[in-house]
Amino acid sequence: MVEQRFFFNKDALVIKGPKKSHALRMFMLAAVMICGVYICSVCLTQLGIQSRPRKLKMEIMEAPCKNPAIPYYEIPYVHYPEPNTYSRDECACTPVRFFSIVSMQRSGSGWFETLLNSHVNISSNGEIFSSKERRGNISAIIRALDKVYNLDWYSSAAKNDCTAAVGLKWMLNQGLMENHVKVAKYFSRRGVSLIFLFRRNLLRRLVSQLANDHDRNTKQLNGTHKAHVHSTNEANILARYKPRINTSELISTLRHTHKFITDAMGHFRNTRHIVLYYEDLVQNRTKLMDVLEFLRVPPRKLVSRHVKIHTRPLPKLVENWDDVYRSLEGTEYRSFLNANYDL
Repeated sequence: MVEQRFFFNKDALVIKGPKKSHALRMFMLAAVMICGVYICSVCLTQLGIQSRPRKLKMEIMEAPCKNPAIPYYEIPYVHYPEPNTYSRDECACTPVRFFSIVSMQRSGSGWFETLLNSHVNISSNGEIFSSKERRGNISAIIRALDKVYNLDWYSSAAKNDCTAAVGLKWMLNQGLMENHVKVAKYFSRRGVSLIFLFRRNLLRRLVSQLANDHDRNTKQLNGTHKAHVHSTNEANILARYKPRINTSELISTLRHTHKFITDAMGHFRNTRHIVLYYEDLVQNRTKLMDVLEFLRVPPRKLVSRHVKIHTRPLPKLVENWDDVYRSLEGTEYRSFLNANYDL
């Protein structure tokens, strides 16, 4: 056979064609053809398998509800709960705000909550942590809060209309202060807003508290204790009792209450909140519109069936008023002696 050489230049690589017989070429061609047929058959087999019909499980992901009217800085406080106990159906895309009324006993929180619940879009579920089991530890507290904010907490506050704000009433002495660090983190994570509600006149609060403790023991209304009443007659019966205040502990009691309130607002200062005082709400009902704006619900008139019990000036509500007056006169709490408001 002729040997072929290819020369480029003296530095170039010299490629020489190998010597092959005709029989070897035929053998190689046959091997290539056999391999090609095998590969084609394998491919056809695979295509046949893949062409068989299959049942595909497809999960349709619904786009989350979006409202372009909501400012970006409020998005952490806007929620779309998916209750486990029922379906929100047409209310699914109604945004819900989470809130908690933080208060103390005999500070007007019961009356205030009934006002909020008169709004068709607000559900406040009362003092859920009055039960010791629910506030026994932080895990129990979080379970209860999750149930409320998931709209799975059933109470008389449940609404037929779309809920736009849901919350509860939490007293300072019901596990809140003891667990304030973890609760504050929970509020931040879940986007919960706080409504602080206290009394400016802590002496009036003390009178109301002592009178309520007395009725809890004596049950003046036909053997039944009532912390709140719905008739003037019942209010007058309860108002007859005039507590006697221990003046030796009066200043320390007022100081302790004031510190309790101050500490609470300090613990949750970084949580979105509004501060209200009972006296301001009584004197100026337009303050309630500030609350509705805070909760981002439509404005409307709020009503309550609660009837105030202690409507008279303080000197007529305390048995040993002269002693109380002398104890507070000239102190930082002297303003409590003369602070009254129109009812």
